[in-house]
Amino acid sequence: MQTIENEGVEPSRSLVIPRLPDDAMILLPIRNMVLFPNMLVPVGIGRSKSILAARQAVQNEQAMGVITQRDADVEDPGPDDLHGIGTIANVMRFVNGREGHHHLVLQGDERFRVIEYLEGYPFPVARVERIPEQQPVGQAIDASMIALRDKALEALELLPQAPQELAGALSNIKEPGVLADTVAGYLDLGSEDRQELLEILDVETRLERVLTLVDYRVEVLKLSQKISERTHETMSERQREALLREQLRSIQEELGEGDEKGEEIRELEQRIDALQLPEAVDEQARKELKRLERMPEGAGEYSMVRTYLDWLLELPWTVTRPEDIDIARAREILDADHYGLEPVKRRILEHLAVRKLNPDGRSPILCLVGPPGVGKTSLGQSIARATGRDFMRSSLGGVHDEAEIRGHRRTYLGALPGKVIQSLHKAGSRNPVLMLDEMDKLGGGIQGDPSAALLEVLDPAQNGTFQDNYLGVPFDLTGVLFIATANVPDSIPGPLRDRMEMIDIPGYTREEKVEIARRYLLDRQRDSAGLSAEQFEVTDAAIERVIAEYTREAGCRQLERELGAIARHFAVQFAEGTLTQAHVDADDVATILGAPKFEGETAMRTSVPGVATGLAWTPVGGDILFIEANRYAGTGRLVLTGQQGDVMKESAQTALSLIRARAEQIGIDPTTFSSDDIHVHLPAGAIPKDGPSAGVAMYNALVSLVTGRCIREDVAMTGEITLRGLVLPVGGIKEKVLAARRAGIYTVLLPARNRKDYEDIPESARQDMTFHWIEHVEESTAIALRDEASGAAPQVLEGGVDNG
Repeated sequence: MQTIENEGVEPSRSLVIPRLPDDAMILLPIRNMVLFPNMLVPVGIGRSKSILAARQAVQNEQAMGVITQRDADVEDPGPDDLHGIGTIANVMRFVNGREGHHHLVLQGDERFRVIEYLEGYPFPVARVERIPEQQPVGQAIDASMIALRDKALEALELLPQAPQELAGALSNIKEPGVLADTVAGYLDLGSEDRQELLEILDVETRLERVLTLVDYRVEVLKLSQKISERTHETMSERQREALLREQLRSIQEELGEGDEKGEEIRELEQRIDALQLPEAVDEQARKELKRLERMPEGAGEYSMVRTYLDWLLELPWTVTRPEDIDIARAREILDADHYGLEPVKRRILEHLAVRKLNPDGRSPILCLVGPPGVGKTSLGQSIARATGRDFMRSSLGGVHDEAEIRGHRRTYLGALPGKVIQSLHKAGSRNPVLMLDEMDKLGGGIQGDPSAALLEVLDPAQNGTFQDNYLGVPFDLTGVLFIATANVPDSIPGPLRDRMEMIDIPGYTREEKVEIARRYLLDRQRDSAGLSAEQFEVTDAAIERVIAEYTREAGCRQLERELGAIARHFAVQFAEGTLTQAHVDADDVATILGAPKFEGETAMRTSVPGVATGLAWTPVGGDILFIEANRYAGTGRLVLTGQQGDVMKESAQTALSLIRARAEQIGIDPTTFSSDDIHVHLPAGAIPKDGPSAGVAMYNALVSLVTGRCIREDVAMTGEITLRGLVLPVGGIKEKVLAARRAGIYTVLLPARNRKDYEDIPESARQDMTFHWIEHVEESTAIALRDEASGAAPQVLEGGVDNG
């Protein structure tokens, strides 16, 4: 046993190292280099085990087995981390360095093979088998040695940094194995190639392999010299830095060795091979890849081509989500997500059923039309859930540039694909549900007409080869399920509207809003405020009061905001610890939300002659419309105010002409109209108004004015009139009826020719309200105006009432 001071690991202690067996040897693992026999090389060591092993070998004058690691990153290599063949070396010199780094000078002797690693030593020790060098002779060996020596000398001439004495040493080497090892040791090779040569035990094979590597290296050096000479001819001082980069790139390009750009090119090529793109897309991608390969990284267009390739390769050209249409499940999803809307849900189920039975057929493009807050977007999400597809929404509101739809051409800086391709990129599949929101708010200008660009997108006969300006190759959109939304269908251009099937989503009734609030909105706002159902409860009566006095809308957005305000009001008290449970009834609403925002002003408005309640259709649903008339001394002029459009002004003139023609039948003095001016005003003067449906209301307002008889406060009316007094049909009957009901008006005068719209009115409204179907305007006067003498409502003419 031997005892030495272990300065490498624990200087304060001594290690007792067992004696090595006769066939065992201390191993020194090295990284990123290979030691050949007959080579004298310096080696730096810094690992504690390596330092201790070197000290032990020097102290005992023992040779060491120098062996190369398979992975240079391994700090504490084990048997599996080391190659099986290494070189026995003598430590010629041990130099102590600073900060734990030491240097050895090693003299390679002969090859060895590891037989077995031994345990119980503070450094690697193994039983080894020495591999004596062969000494073959013959003409083939002599010829190989001459060829190798000549090539090696040629390589030395191309390497100015090579030692001058090496040429003489090569000429004096007589042993073939020593010549092969010497050339391999000084040749600029990687560790893997060096280890391969070390493990070739057959000398003739080793000579041939070294000759091949030297020949390859000579050609590389010649090519490098040629490139250097060629580029040097055009060099200037300003180009020096760029030249060095170009020289490096040229060398790597000729060698096929990978720099960062080369790795990038290979990665892109592998992606193209793996994606199995359509033929036209594959051809375009490879064409752009070749452009990128020839282009310097510093070129301004390099990043543009790279971005284009990223878009091209990341699009879902062949990725399709499996479509699983289960009609029963779809009905459950629609019923769970939306209350009411039965006609709409029925049409959506029909649409899905047709797709299930005929997947390859051309399905119509659905356009959900309705006021804000009625659930158009959420219906699209439900369709996506029911079909198992991805859902993407693209807002078209305010889009005025055709390139937003079709994409920008690549010649423009910062060009990108259009909204359709971007949505498919985000979805990650070629068959998502794509909702084109706010279709009626598309703009237009000098940049083109985006609605015209959508014609190709939404036409099943054309969108199979939709070509985005940025991509420049066709993309098949036939798998996309397009759904559009709009508030006002009339604002959609005719050709675009013709490509879609309009599905009307009207406003909700009061009962439907209460149910929606109870099922969805209240829970959502309760969760948003951090409250539980046990802590916070709102009665149906409170919800009804919020609907009646704090909202005036067709949808439910304002209702949800008001419920959120109530929840936050109590959240403060819960957070302060002053409240443990909240129960909100109708009487509590005003205390929390303040004074009502909307009041029933119908009675107040119509309590004087000359005021009638009309019904109007707006993009956000129906609404009531007051028409006020007044007269004063003048010359018989008709004054119209309140931002009335041309059609509405003509309705007022028609109503006045009809009254003047029937003055005697009405019971007024015909000369009244020549001595008085009549002023017809529609309140909310900042809002433009137009349309023919106010004719009946204007007529009754003027009759009320000239006769002095007030119009009943519980009556609203709509309809267009002619000079003969006929009442013509108008649109938006359902929305107008619901608006009257929201305002607390339960008697409505409607054109007789609108009876066909009676079935569209919700059942709850039909039960609560009275409808009068008017064929002639005089029938409306008999119903709407109070009796002059008693002020009571007149008797209804027989056959004038129809309650459905």
